[in-house]
Amino acid sequence: MQHLVSPVGIVRSCFKEKFAIPRQPHLAPAARGVLELLPPFDQGEAVQGLQQVSHVWLLFLFHQALEDKPRLKVRPPRLGGNQSVGVFSTRATHRPNGIGQSVVRLERVEPGRLHLSGIDLLDGTPVLDIKPYVPYADAVADARNEMADAPPPLIPVDWQDDALAAARSHGLRLDEPLVALIEQCLAQDPRPAYQQPQPERRYGARFWDLDVHWHYPQPGRIRVLDVQMASRG
Repeated sequence: MQHLVSPVGIVRSCFKEKFAIPRQPHLAPAARGVLELLPPFDQGEAVQGLQQVSHVWLLFLFHQALEDKPRLKVRPPRLGGNQSVGVFSTRATHRPNGIGQSVVRLERVEPGRLHLSGIDLLDGTPVLDIKPYVPYADAVADARNEMADAPPPLIPVDWQDDALAAARSHGLRLDEPLVALIEQCLAQDPRPAYQQPQPERRYGARFWDLDVHWHYPQPGRIRVLDVQMASRG
């Protein structure tokens, strides 16, 4: 039996590509975006009462990771990318039906628009449903997950002077906490765990309309090299 579903909205996110997106929500509180609701849900009636809620669950599609053939096992980054486990024991993006879920902070409610923070969603992500977070039901005091029992350890992030100045300037232009966003995302070490980066290797990711480049001057440390307007085309 097949069931057809349609998005209720599209996320406009600070993350323009998959690399460097936090692997879970809330790991980068400065990550912000707007959920633009689609007709008929872009009317005020659809979000009436939602201003009483601090967080919402988003059910969405991993629209850039959809696959025709289901995977029974995956290699989650949390295990170094080298160990296979059952797909249902992870939150890997390679999902049956491509469905993901995130709980995010609801900053502001407008007719047709939800302003969000702490997101881990790629720009353009289709959202299938929105549900209010219910603390007494959704926070389970004695829950456990032995595979991921704590947030990933953070690594230090420092800056070239001109890169930091550029990030501060662009943060003012965007009216966004850009320095915090970059630091919070890079501190989680976005590179594949199996890679041993050399100091001369440059990495890059796009945040908002900016390309950010960094390297690993030594193991376990990141230095931001430059922040510049993204090239078009």
